Amino acid sequence: MKGLRGVIGRVRGWRRGWHERSKLQRIDLYTRVTLCSITWFFAVSWGLLPLGETLDEGPVAMALGGAFLAANITQSVLSSRNLSAAFDDYRGTAPFPPGRLRLPAALQVLMTGLLVALAAVGGVKDEGLVLLVLDLPVAFAIPYVLIVPVRRFLLHAAAFSVAVVALLAAAGVPGGLLFGAFVSLVVVTLLVLVSARPSVWSLSVMWQAEEARNMQARLAVAEERLRFGRDMHDVLGRNLSVIALKSELAVELAQRGNPAAMDQMVEVQRIARASQQEVRDVVRGYREADLPTELMGAQGVLRAAGITCTVEGADGPAGIGAPAAVQAALGWVVRETATNVLRHGDPRHCWIRLARTRDAVVLEVENDGAGATRPLGGADDGDGGGSGLAGLRVRLGALGGSLTAGAVGDDLFRVTATVPLTARPDTNGHLAPPLEPSAAPSVLPEER
Repeated sequence: MKGLRGVIGRVRGWRRGWHERSKLQRIDLYTRVTLCSITWFFAVSWGLLPLGETLDEGPVAMALGGAFLAANITQSVLSSRNLSAAFDDYRGTAPFPPGRLRLPAALQVLMTGLLVALAAVGGVKDEGLVLLVLDLPVAFAIPYVLIVPVRRFLLHAAAFSVAVVALLAAAGVPGGLLFGAFVSLVVVTLLVLVSARPSVWSLSVMWQAEEARNMQARLAVAEERLRFGRDMHDVLGRNLSVIALKSELAVELAQRGNPAAMDQMVEVQRIARASQQEVRDVVRGYREADLPTELMGAQGVLRAAGITCTVEGADGPAGIGAPAAVQAALGWVVRETATNVLRHGDPRHCWIRLARTRDAVVLEVENDGAGATRPLGGADDGDGGGSGLAGLRVRLGALGGSLTAGAVGDDLFRVTATVPLTARPDTNGHLAPPLEPSAAPSVLPEER
């Protein structure tokens, strides 16, 4: 019973691991498993079935057949082990260690010698020999075709084919079988070439596109930081220079006993207070959400990340026609949900819809690729969403609004925010109590 539970637990773990992978990671794993499966398919079919003939051909043939089977299995194990390193070498992420080819090369020579010996003692004949020749180079060739240029692979395959045919001829194999063996080697060489390299090439291109998408997102973050830095420099640079000059002048006047030093320090105080207010204005403008700006920013960041973003209703009464307080509240929702679309799931499309009812404005943000991933917003807060969504609920709740979030079907996730048209900012100009730092949303995808 415990063994059965363990098997069920492992199956569930594999299923959970599969769903937690992105689509590209699934394709990567599928490609690797497929190439490994080709090796083992040849080993247990064309490399095993013909050896049944050796059971009727005496102890020498049986010993040679058993040795060939053991070498073939060992070669298949090494091929599966070397495949990941061959993938990395092809993609240019890490060179293939040359020493890892020595044992497979030695096994290839051993398997060739055993096959020729089997043919010489009559252990396998006719179609069985052709099938063994088909299986002979597969396990070694699949990793090897990924770590050498195509031209070198074809030259080495041609030389190997000629050598095998020559050895079989020396062992007394008839001309018809020799021709069949040569054709088999040509076919299996082309099969390995067209199955392995195009698959890994396509996978490499997809990984490069993913890296470019991540780079675009990082560049968007860097550009936003530069913009904010320029704004702060423009606000503080001049005022700080004036403060420094007036402070120096006040020191000199004070040293001379001139009462005008007090006037200079009063001016310094006034400029410092004005600068403080200007900094507040810059930060408030940076942190306060403006609906049109947030919609444009969400579209730009999502598209930079390779996600198609469609906005509906922004130009109508639910968008630019809504009161300023309502637009600001919905801007917070757009900012937070755009961040969560990037952070969670594996989305390819995002839809942002604005609609106006008789007494409220409704915003829907929907994305695909949710699958079995966790809810938007981060860690579960016990309410079906993460800390970001919890912060939005507090913010909208202070205005009489509401926010719901949840899965729609198997692949969609939808966030719906409703803000009444009567929403007004508080006496300090804020729409709601400020969010805690852990819940403060940002459109910047720094933690994708």
